[in-house]
Amino acid sequence: MKIVVIGGTGLIGSKTVERLRKKGHEVLAASPNSGVNTVTGEGLAGALTGAEVVIDLANSPSFDEKAAMEFFDAAGRNLFAAEKAAGVRHHVALSVVGTDRMQAMGYFRAKLRQEEHIRSSGVPYTIVHATQFFEFVGAIAQSATEGTNVRVPTGAFQPIAADNVADAMADAALAEPANGMIEIAGPERAPMNEFIGRYLKATHDPRTILADPHARYFEVEIDDRTLVPDAGARLGAIRFEDWLQSPAAQKK
Repeated sequence: MKIVVIGGTGLIGSKTVERLRKKGHEVLAASPNSGVNTVTGEGLAGALTGAEVVIDLANSPSFDEKAAMEFFDAAGRNLFAAEKAAGVRHHVALSVVGTDRMQAMGYFRAKLRQEEHIRSSGVPYTIVHATQFFEFVGAIAQSATEGTNVRVPTGAFQPIAADNVADAMADAALAEPANGMIEIAGPERAPMNEFIGRYLKATHDPRTILADPHARYFEVEIDDRTLVPDAGARLGAIRFEDWLQSPAAQKK
């Protein structure tokens, strides 16, 4: 089966491509570097010829609301037109757990717009909502740094390893369309400040954690519901403690 992975050279994309190829599928890793651009439409028709499934892992290069809206609007318009012309039977997209609860931030308003495009496209679909990746915990800490302190929310956090996200994306692509949303998360739930503290300790980072229930996750104040999935989410097998010992965690 031919599967096109938009954003197929990124963190999740490259891992997803590898998994699907190992299962014997014809997989095209599509990105602007390979001549496929969803925003301009360049290369889409050729890339999607003969494809049965499209996995969309592309993301806006900016968190700015206007830029993100423009990205998802253009990408959705071009991608679904090309999918319908090619007879694609399943569109799989990666989004974020809590997108509907993060609407105080412009980027998440744009992500919700992306999901609306998917639902109204007429192409059978599956939206995979993932929690934050282990691989982004360092960036979250950096965004919350004030001098030598890291002011971090205490709301519940349940991050997941990128490898487990790729597992879920590959499985979703090979399943029948859900025509709805599924959720994936890591195996452990704890306050965000605890995860960030464990990361700093494991990487020998001298910054001090300041746990603050009113600290913001980027632009949003979170509680114990904002970033975590409902009951029934698919849980990844890789534990945060084990990931912290990996070269990926130790590389800054």
